[in-house]
Amino acid sequence: MAGAGGWGHPYGSRRAVVVVVGGGVAGALVANSLQNHADVILIDPKEYLEIPWTNMISKVEPSVAEKSLINHNDYLGGTRVITASSADVRGEAVITAEGRLVEYTYLVIATDNMKIKYSGSILIIGGESSGVELATEIAVNYPDKKVTLVHDRPRFLESIGHKAGGKALRWLRSKNVEVHLEQSVDLESMSEGDRLFRTSSGIEITADCYFSCLDGPLSSSWIRDSELKDCLDSDGRLMVDANLRVKGQSNIFAAGDITDAPELNQGYFVQRHAMIVSKNIKLLMEGAKDSKLLKYKPSSTTPMVSLGKTVAVVQLSFAMVVGYLPAMWKSRDLYVNRTRTLLGLAR
Repeated sequence: MAGAGGWGHPYGSRRAVVVVVGGGVAGALVANSLQNHADVILIDPKEYLEIPWTNMISKVEPSVAEKSLINHNDYLGGTRVITASSADVRGEAVITAEGRLVEYTYLVIATDNMKIKYSGSILIIGGESSGVELATEIAVNYPDKKVTLVHDRPRFLESIGHKAGGKALRWLRSKNVEVHLEQSVDLESMSEGDRLFRTSSGIEITADCYFSCLDGPLSSSWIRDSELKDCLDSDGRLMVDANLRVKGQSNIFAAGDITDAPELNQGYFVQRHAMIVSKNIKLLMEGAKDSKLLKYKPSSTTPMVSLGKTVAVVQLSFAMVVGYLPAMWKSRDLYVNRTRTLLGLAR
């Protein structure tokens, strides 16, 4: 694609146009940071931002959900919001699913419930961090509900370590969560409203509702048929350089889980992505050379999983720590207040 130099404004203004695809935390922070410096357009299929790493606890604590669901217009006073899905990137423009052409100077790609209360029995599929945390939150907040957790591996939390998985297993069983390891559930064979689930070994589980906490596909399928298709790696992530620019592109950036940055997909790192992308776009708009752009250094991650409100496990480089202290690090507000502050909202 062509670079930004000498590019004419599609809407007749002298300011650059920054199109942000994706209204998750990364996209929201980039749009908020740039809205006073450029004409910013946010394209998102939702009218609101949902802080994703609160998804599990939000399902059982409405007060958290209230603070972590934010209407885009609440923090984007100077930004146009187009409620649509993106379908293509072609010729310095994003094309929405409805066929709308949205031209840009710079493009940033940042694509990333009450049924528990009324269910007596709940099935959770997937035993990595999101599945374990959802099971623990339900066990703590609704101790009378029957919770079943099915995982297709021999232990939980394999991305963190077997000691953490063992601790999680003992904790869950102490709270009467029924656990089935090395089992899977074929959800594609289920019909809406089915309450009888069958595992790969034939175990039958009755549940009023279920939650799939398996790794979902990245929101990059629309890119596979676009001019950026060769910028995707084998896992569907956009390959980025040290400045978080999409490789081979001069005016297209990426932030969040969609990038191939070598770090665990723990949500709070997207805040750092967004700040680097925003600052680099500002530098380019000011005429800075590529050598002056900020470089992103992937974080050394500290995997952490909450077991209820007062216990958490964290894998440090030298040991696994279990107890109240790591729970304080993670469970206090799950970085919701920090995200709201960055968006200029009340905590």
